[in-house]
Amino acid sequence: MKHLLILNDPPYGTERSYNALRLARSLLLGAVTRRNGEVAVCGTCMDARGVTDAELIAGAQRGTMDQLTEWTAWADKVLVF
Repeated sequence: MKHLLILNDPPYGTERSYNALRLARSLLLGAVTRRNGEVAVCGTCMDARGVTDAELIAGAQRGTMDQLTEWTAWADKVLVF
């Protein structure tokens, strides 16, 4: 089964993104990187927060809306937080 997790909340002021990241880490991120899966971070959100590509964790990449569209069509299950 192919999963897509979308974290659509600010990093501060709510627990939703924190809980989604914990879920992703425990269920998916290890398996994703072991199976050559991809992790992308919203490029617009990175720019708004002054985050550079060099600051991303190993295996993560700057994402785009086109990529999100492709991944949404590809996924069997989409979880939105």
